Amino acid sequence: MSLVPAFPLHGGPDALGVPLHDFSTNANACGPCPAALAALAQADRSRYPDPAYTALTGALAAFHGVAPDRIVLAASASEFIHRITALARQRGVPQALLPAHGYGDYARAAEVWGLRVEHTADPDRLQGHHGAARLHWACEPSSPLGAEDAALDAWAGAPGAAWRVLDRAYAPLQLHGPARPPPEGAWQLMSPNKALGLTGVRAAYAIAPQATVADGAAARLRALAPSWPVGADGVALLATWVGEEAQRWLALSLATLRDWKAQQLALCQALGWQVVPGSRANFFTARLSQGVPAGALLPALRAHGVKLRDCASFGLPGHVRLGVLPPASQHALRQAWQVWSAGGAPGHGYHPA
Repeated sequence: MSLVPAFPLHGGPDALGVPLHDFSTNANACGPCPAALAALAQADRSRYPDPAYTALTGALAAFHGVAPDRIVLAASASEFIHRITALARQRGVPQALLPAHGYGDYARAAEVWGLRVEHTADPDRLQGHHGAARLHWACEPSSPLGAEDAALDAWAGAPGAAWRVLDRAYAPLQLHGPARPPPEGAWQLMSPNKALGLTGVRAAYAIAPQATVADGAAARLRALAPSWPVGADGVALLATWVGEEAQRWLALSLATLRDWKAQQLALCQALGWQVVPGSRANFFTARLSQGVPAGALLPALRAHGVKLRDCASFGLPGHVRLGVLPPASQHALRQAWQVWSAGGAPGHGYHPA
């Protein structure tokens, strides 16, 4: 029987609707970006997009300084994950090498397409894999930790290996430390809806390595997509993303997010949670106080309109991931925690400061 769940585990709205204070996703809490909202309002939904996406592909290529034939559009980052996994399987790749803790769709796609899955964060073991035919995933900043991905150091030591994909979903939202340049020879997966605060608009793209243009892999990956994978809303979002107005707004939002993050880190420490160090992103992970069961706490917080992301599916039981939210939402988290601590779990022995 398959281990793949009927629905992937994810943050965001659920059976109870939209949370009032949703810490469970990593979207830019300063959003939505006004320029993107204006573009969406003006998008022409009465007609098909250009099936070749000529203007959009050219704009994305110019933004990244690459040739247009290196741009591969996708309905979403998750759709691209499944599509490139399918292509790898077609090309005889037998295994997917994943981060020790990472987005569940990497493993989900591998199982659906029949690749064996291995998780590892050991740099020595990563170096040992560089010559093998494996679909190797990395994400920086990583999720759920928001930290550096050890795979990039291993890739730098063997720049010629194929079937490497760097998920850069959170790169535009890196708040601390210098951004590392993407490694040569790796696919780069971009999903700017998070940075623009518009995760409901599903559109993404990848930058193919130059070698995949020559060997036909990039063209084959485009051929595996259905017609018009990106609709009018997605075209508007991606076209706005590469414009000066959206990039200027994003840069200003990062300063605000840094301030909110500092306050939120202090809040979690005041609640007695142990923050996992190393997050460079607009989210971080914290270990709950000893004796506090996530399975009881998180539904209780959700009943108060506060949603956190349980990290058990990332291989980190007893931890939660929190996207950075404004002070008002942080206050709501404190209040919900205090209500639960006072009477939601008799006998667990913790009393908030």
